[in-house]
Amino acid sequence: MDTYDLITRNAAEVVTEDEVEAMAEDPEGKRAYVGYEPSGVLHIGHMLTANKLIDLQEAGFEVTVLLADVHAYLNDKGSFEEIRETAEKMQEQFIAYGLDEERTEFVYGSAYQMDEDYELDLHALQVETTLNRAQRAMAEIRSGETAKVSHVVYPLMQALDIEYLDVDLAIGGMDQRKVHMLARENLPELGYDSPTSLHTPILADLTEGVGKMSSSTGVTVSMENSREEIEERVNSAYCPPTRDPDPDDEGNERENPVLEVFRYHVFPRFEAVVVERPDEYGGGLEYEDYEALADDLESGELHPADAKSALAEYLDRLIAPGREKLRD
Repeated sequence: MDTYDLITRNAAEVVTEDEVEAMAEDPEGKRAYVGYEPSGVLHIGHMLTANKLIDLQEAGFEVTVLLADVHAYLNDKGSFEEIRETAEKMQEQFIAYGLDEERTEFVYGSAYQMDEDYELDLHALQVETTLNRAQRAMAEIRSGETAKVSHVVYPLMQALDIEYLDVDLAIGGMDQRKVHMLARENLPELGYDSPTSLHTPILADLTEGVGKMSSSTGVTVSMENSREEIEERVNSAYCPPTRDPDPDDEGNERENPVLEVFRYHVFPRFEAVVVERPDEYGGGLEYEDYEALADDLESGELHPADAKSALAEYLDRLIAPGREKLRD
């Protein structure tokens, strides 16, 4: 796999392709970042962007993980003391999950977001940004039903973080796209460059195949789950024998979340996937790429129950090191 393909593997969008192609020509010393609110245990959403950071490290990038304690406070996720305690645990989990400790810098937002220069730039960005524009950017990221002033400031800080962390590439899920577009539009008004960004997909709800897989609804997989809990959640997942499932009762398009997790979590981290089956059902199967597994599921060669069994096994392998950290 060439460097550009590795950088963009499983990306939903890059902004822009020309900018990322230029980075791929000389990736050594380039820096990428993702920001995470320290609001709980690592779950499958964190792991998706972490997989991309692992790809980028393999491509030659240095990686910064922003443990966004100030953002978490603005989003009403607890006191600074509680948030910092969570952040320390998350840092250990990211390394256990597979980030290269020697090439990963962990930064707390409070280490620079209280500085005078940052505050003055934040005020300048507030002047340059309309209320409607800030509200559109915050829509995907706020917690709670009632919008607060802090929620409007939140995406402006995210935009400014890209400059203050001195990174070349901002990584986030598609729910961060509006923030990154705001940064591209408004940071030049402060004399800064428009940042380059890469967006990962949003996985569908595990049990329904629609909407967003969310830790708040209890239908996700996290590092605190035991092997038995992982198996239970995966076995209850929606997995029709087709890549184009029928719409749900309300007409919403469905995805196959089992295939999504194989594609975005398992195959990037393992050279091959082995599906164990008794000889009477055809014996074991081995897949070196996602497409082969998806084709066999659709053709009927691979039964959904066997696919789920294999998925639980490989998810457990990914999660086990972090689960051990939680027990320490």
